Amino acid sequence: MGKMKDRMHTGEIYDPTDAEIVARQTKQLELLYEFNRTRPSEGARRQALLKEMFSEIGEGCYIEPPLHANFGGKHIHFGNFVYANFNLTCVDDTHIYVGDRTMIGPNVTLATGTHPVLPELREKGYQYNLPIRIGKNCWLGAGAIVLPGVTIGDNTVVGAGSVVTKDLPADVVAVGNPCKVLRKIGARDREFYFRNRKIDWENL
Repeated sequence: MGKMKDRMHTGEIYDPTDAEIVARQTKQLELLYEFNRTRPSEGARRQALLKEMFSEIGEGCYIEPPLHANFGGKHIHFGNFVYANFNLTCVDDTHIYVGDRTMIGPNVTLATGTHPVLPELREKGYQYNLPIRIGKNCWLGAGAIVLPGVTIGDNTVVGAGSVVTKDLPADVVAVGNPCKVLRKIGARDREFYFRNRKIDWENL
C-alpha cells in the first residue's frame, strides 16, 4: 500500500488523519489564516499569499476574504481574472480547476472530498476525493454547491442555490437541486440582460 498522501489524488479510500497529510495541511492552513486576516488595503499582500497558497493562480484574480479551503488552497488551480465573492469554500483535498474569467458568487462550495456510504468505513474516518473542473467564463450563482467529480463546461451559468451533482455542458443555464439544464444560452440573451431589460450595446 502506498503512502496515504499519494492516495488523495487517485480516488482511492484513504485516512485523512495520517500524520504526513496533517502536517502538510496545517502548514497550508497557516497561510490561509494569514490571508483571511489581511486588511482591505493590503491588496499586494493578498496577491502574494495567494501565489504561495494556490497550486496555480493567474493574473488579475480577486478573492474576497474570508476564503475557506480544507487544504489551504494547495490543490486549487485558477486561470486569469477569476473572481470569487465572500465565503468561497473549497474542499480542496484533491484538485479544483477554474478557467479564465469565471465568476463565483458568495457562499459557493466546491467539494472534492467525500466519504463512503458504508457505515463501517465512515466510522473509521475514511474518505476519497474526486477532482472538480470548471470551464472558462462561467458564473456560479450565490450558494451553489458543486459536488466531487463534476465538470462544468465553458460559459455555463449555474443558478443560485443549485446543487451540481453531475457534469454540465458548455453554453447553458442550469438550475435546481439536483442541478439540470434549463436552456441553452441564445439569441434572447444577446438582446436582454434581465427579464425585459435590453442591452444597450452602443453604451457598453
